Amino acid sequence: MWSELFLVPFLTGLLLAIVLPLLGCYLRLRDEWLAALAYAHVAAGGALAALVAGLPPVAGGMLAAAVAGAGKRFAAARLTGGASYALLMLAGWSVAVLLAANQPMAERLAQALFDGQLYFADGRQLALVAGGALLALPLLRVLSGRLLLARLYPDLFRLRGLPLWPVQLGFDLLAAVLLALATMSLGVMAAFALLFVPPWLAFRRGRSWRHSLWWAVLGGGLAYAGAFALALLVDQPFGPVLALLLVVLGVAFA
Repeated sequence: MWSELFLVPFLTGLLLAIVLPLLGCYLRLRDEWLAALAYAHVAAGGALAALVAGLPPVAGGMLAAAVAGAGKRFAAARLTGGASYALLMLAGWSVAVLLAANQPMAERLAQALFDGQLYFADGRQLALVAGGALLALPLLRVLSGRLLLARLYPDLFRLRGLPLWPVQLGFDLLAAVLLALATMSLGVMAAFALLFVPPWLAFRRGRSWRHSLWWAVLGGGLAYAGAFALALLVDQPFGPVLALLLVVLGVAFA
């Protein structure tokens, strides 16, 4: 694992395994964990569309996810019960499958996006993920108090005449961009598994909000490291191994 061949992919995924559970805690706090799956599918569709148009797939995935994150706030005002997330997920999946079926150049990338391509991560991808993590951690720290207040005391901002939409929009954009980066490396379902299972278990076991954040990060990091080593040991794709390991941990500790 410490050879150059596997070190860059390992570090790329490790950064995501730290950031995604944190992000998942805030999405679960807001009852928006389904948005993670929607952003991942939209990012996959945007990456394939960019490839067909002759543009960098990473840029297309991040742009599509950012547009979905920005537009989600307006769609949620008209569509309740998570319908906007379901529609985004279906739209992203449909575009990705249609492009893969009709464009030979997109078929291989589509399989990599849904199955994961962490072993092929290079220095440029590591730099993108590191930049996203360095941006996400301080932003989450800044937004954390306002996100908690907006959830626990929703009338506080209205009574004080403070606008809430910049906090919500900033968080939505951050979540969308991070999910796009994770989709490019881990794949759709592996990224969702890291974002969903550790926070879910942490919320069931944590004694406080901060305690839950620490448990989510620790659980995500340990599960990721174990899955990476296990996938290499048994010579299997990383994404399904990670997802299956998290499922087993979820059943065991829930």
